[in-house]
Amino acid sequence: MQNTNNVLVDVQDLKVQFNLHEGTVHALEGVSFQIQQGKTLGVIGESGSGKSVTAQAIMGIIPSPPGKVTGGRVLLNLPENGASVRVVNVTELPPSGSEIRSIRGKEISMIFQEPMTSFSPVHTIGNQIMEAVRIHYPDVSKQEARDRTIEMMRRVGIPRPEERVDAYPFQFSGGMRQRAMIAMALVCHPRLVIADEPTTALDVTIEAQILELLKDLQAEFGMSIMYISHDLTVVGSVADDVIVMYLGLVMEQASTDELFDNPLHPYTEALWRSIPTIDGDLDRLTPIRGTLPSPFAVHKGCPFYSRCEKRIQGVCDQSRPPMIEARPRHWVRCFLYTDSK
Repeated sequence: MQNTNNVLVDVQDLKVQFNLHEGTVHALEGVSFQIQQGKTLGVIGESGSGKSVTAQAIMGIIPSPPGKVTGGRVLLNLPENGASVRVVNVTELPPSGSEIRSIRGKEISMIFQEPMTSFSPVHTIGNQIMEAVRIHYPDVSKQEARDRTIEMMRRVGIPRPEERVDAYPFQFSGGMRQRAMIAMALVCHPRLVIADEPTTALDVTIEAQILELLKDLQAEFGMSIMYISHDLTVVGSVADDVIVMYLGLVMEQASTDELFDNPLHPYTEALWRSIPTIDGDLDRLTPIRGTLPSPFAVHKGCPFYSRCEKRIQGVCDQSRPPMIEARPRHWVRCFLYTDSK
């Protein structure tokens, strides 16, 4: 869909399902998008839309069982010496194999939503960051790994890193733990950082500081970012391009300015109306009507049909709409923009 000369990650028709006792959950049903080198892709959608599963698939950490990639590809275009590029299909790699383990942390890293559950409580922050360095750079001495860790902790704004490197996670505040998680994600200078709702548990002041920190570090290291959130305003402040997901499908994709100025899909419009604005009615929000369908449901037509205010009876409920380019570099999955309406 975009210029392929500068593509770092190319997700093509990705399908993931979870086989549970209650039935089969089709978590991703043909997701396609690209992440450009040095750019930020925002991924928005309600809980259950498939955002985190997409991130897990890119990292090669889909929990199996019960999860399984049933179709599609995740291609990483990793520049090597000179002008050559090594293309790696993550979906073909054994999840515990040496190749994917060499990629995780070094080429792609992840900032999780709640660092307290991601850090080991019985090891110091410094030891856990140093471990990432020594795994990917075995020739680095323990002292050099410690020095790199202290320097990265300093870069992410942790005060007195020479002392705090020996602290345990419970001795850090929520904001400082998140900064430590960012330090661990960046210590090996990855090409892509996946931030999975990294500011959800933080207050707005700390959230603003973390977002500004990510911008500064991206400018310094030239990394790409995949920023996952349910908050459109946060995504709008950090992303170059945005995809909107619903029930395992990409419903709309465009540059951030284009998507925010001209939302096309009824779901994107509904998300916009559910956000309070300064010049709007502060006493009453407009929620999206209805609820997310059961994750075990199989949808013959558009998955948003039951909640859509612009649905076309006999069309939207009969077949799945294709992804079309309704405006230049603005794609939408909706029959309102096809000849089928």
